[in-house]
Amino acid sequence: MTTVNAYAAREVDGSLKPFQYELGEIGAYEVDIAVKHCGICHSDLSMLENAWGVTQYPFVPGHEVIGTVKAIGKDVTNLKIGDYVGLGWHSGYCLTCHQCLRGYHNMCDSAVGTIVGRHGGFADIVRAKVPSVIKLPDNIDATTAGPLLCGGITVFNPLIQFNILPTASVGVIGIGGLGHMALQFLRAWGCRVTAFTSSESKKEEVLKLGAHDTLNSRDPENLSSAKGRFDLILSTVNVKLDWNSYLETLKPQGRLHVLGAVIEPVNLNVMPMILGQKSLSGSPVGSPAIIAQMLEFCQLHNIKPVTEHFPISQVNQAMAHLKSGKARYRIILDQD
Repeated sequence: MTTVNAYAAREVDGSLKPFQYELGEIGAYEVDIAVKHCGICHSDLSMLENAWGVTQYPFVPGHEVIGTVKAIGKDVTNLKIGDYVGLGWHSGYCLTCHQCLRGYHNMCDSAVGTIVGRHGGFADIVRAKVPSVIKLPDNIDATTAGPLLCGGITVFNPLIQFNILPTASVGVIGIGGLGHMALQFLRAWGCRVTAFTSSESKKEEVLKLGAHDTLNSRDPENLSSAKGRFDLILSTVNVKLDWNSYLETLKPQGRLHVLGAVIEPVNLNVMPMILGQKSLSGSPVGSPAIIAQMLEFCQLHNIKPVTEHFPISQVNQAMAHLKSGKARYRIILDQD
């Protein structure tokens, strides 16, 4: 038996308090990770608040895990004790369904969420099935890599899935935890990158992060000036917008791709979509193979999330900082 020391909430939107639980004997294809760093994603906050109706308590958040391999099952051959690894939104897949066999593990109907029905990475140890545990490239910065495992792959995955060309013109809505990484990926990809932002104070920063220019998302005339400009728009926000205004900024055959978990229905005028053969789509995180590819891309182009760090003992202060909307741009918990 292995004792895990974690932080858990025992009620909806409750404080995270010290919590211990026992892990049984490790499975043949399982890996125990000694957690060194764990990013805090907005999904952790949503789960804490049971915003999606699937949270089970006591609840241990944390699905942007960076750590070292502490133990491996008898049939694990691709990892060894001490390897630096990452673990994201999923901690296991069925490996036999149509989606898994096609390489789309992230859409497996039986995929196990790292913080859905099990305990996550706000802890000293977390266990997962080996296919979901990704070995880190040798020269990547482990202290800041955690957010790549969820937020980063969320914005990187569409570039692969839709074969986005390096000559594409791409807009990013929402320059926060997801959007600031999207700017870096797109610039390194070779795209013409525009940041939609309502904050003049962010303008200089988003240009440094990779945007070629900005558009004021609260200025109808500014949006109208971009009519027919974009091949792709990535929306990283989780609030309702005037989606039809953004639809007008797409080129024919352009795509409005939703990555933020918007709860309200999306209201779109169909005729412009038909006449311009435009698309609305969405996607989850990526498969293990695409996550590994993303990490290699980050190493090659020196892409890093912009992070703030808290010791894990200050987890409630860190969650409050995220909830306040003041995080710039991702928060990471470090083991004390």
